[in-house]
Amino acid sequence: MNSVIISDYGVMLAKKGERLVIRGPKPRLELIEGGPQLFLALGIGAKRPTLTVLTSEGPKTPAPPLRRSAPDANGVKPPKKSPDEIELPLFRVGEIVIGSPGVSLSADLVEACCERGIRLSFLTRSGKPYAMLSSPMLTATVITRREQLAAYNDSRGVELAKSIVRGKLGNQASLLKYFGKYLKESNPPVYEELTALAKSIAKGRADTKRINGPNIDDAREALLSVEGLAGRTYWKGVRLLIPENLGFGSREHRGAPDPVNSALNYGYGILYTQVWGAIMNAGLEPFAGFLHVDRPGKPSLVLDMVEEFRQPVVDRAVIAAIGRGTAIETHEGMLTDDTRRTVASAVLERIESEVNFRGRRYKLKSVIQIQARNLASFLREGDSYRTFSFKW
Repeated sequence: MNSVIISDYGVMLAKKGERLVIRGPKPRLELIEGGPQLFLALGIGAKRPTLTVLTSEGPKTPAPPLRRSAPDANGVKPPKKSPDEIELPLFRVGEIVIGSPGVSLSADLVEACCERGIRLSFLTRSGKPYAMLSSPMLTATVITRREQLAAYNDSRGVELAKSIVRGKLGNQASLLKYFGKYLKESNPPVYEELTALAKSIAKGRADTKRINGPNIDDAREALLSVEGLAGRTYWKGVRLLIPENLGFGSREHRGAPDPVNSALNYGYGILYTQVWGAIMNAGLEPFAGFLHVDRPGKPSLVLDMVEEFRQPVVDRAVIAAIGRGTAIETHEGMLTDDTRRTVASAVLERIESEVNFRGRRYKLKSVIQIQARNLASFLREGDSYRTFSFKW
């Protein structure tokens, strides 16, 4: 099933038969005081770029027209004018992510998506999720949610939070080793420093095992302390992998001033939609987490589960793209449209890639869904929960 990302301003989404139709923005007449005015979605005089839609199978653009109109005075046959339009079969769409303002949806499409279990996710231009639309009838599992809420006050919440922290630290160490192995011959000093940092992070995993408590409120502070120390060590290692001219000094979550942090934040936004959807499909409550503190509007369980996938999905994709010389650019503090498409394509490609998991080969997006169901099983039945480990 495809993920479809809409990043162009003014796009319209609709349903035609059993197909998703994506139409590019068109100039239109608007009535304003003093008379009608021609409105161009991309600015007066601006040339409208070709509509581009990002999918799990790669970028999609409108098909060229099949027919031509009559030749002009010079005998040249111009292409037939046709709308900027892309069609995708709905049975191949698993999620639609809207990452641009000015996008419109038809009610028919919303109904079709709810009937087929296709999620509609909405991101700001910086990649922060602000809404998700899906049918509540597809996730009506009362027992799972009751056990999830009950686990907050017993040892299950502590064990889950410990697993999350151990898994995150393990993946941080693995990612530094993964990129470090390519520097063993070309840059031995950096390779040795990355190896030392990875060992330091691995020590934090052992510290996590010694943390206990009757419920998560008694253990959270100690777990976050271990996670924070490991995080500072990890980002010190990442800084060694990023060219100095990109201005990456440390990890910034909000209002990131540099292109690397902006790219990471945008990539995490795409990952959030994947994890959020998997959690809902598993019948879990996205806003009732364990490691992350509950706050109004904060999907704390989504943030909990995202931790085990940050390094293998987003960090690896962004760092690898930078290592290949891919331009990561910002304009007025925001990623440029081309850069957002580049980051989204890299993250989607990684999500669609296959990895070893529990002795078999799965796509990463399938692993995310499997882990959400494993989490639900752990909360209902008390089975152990093992986080996804990134193999380097």
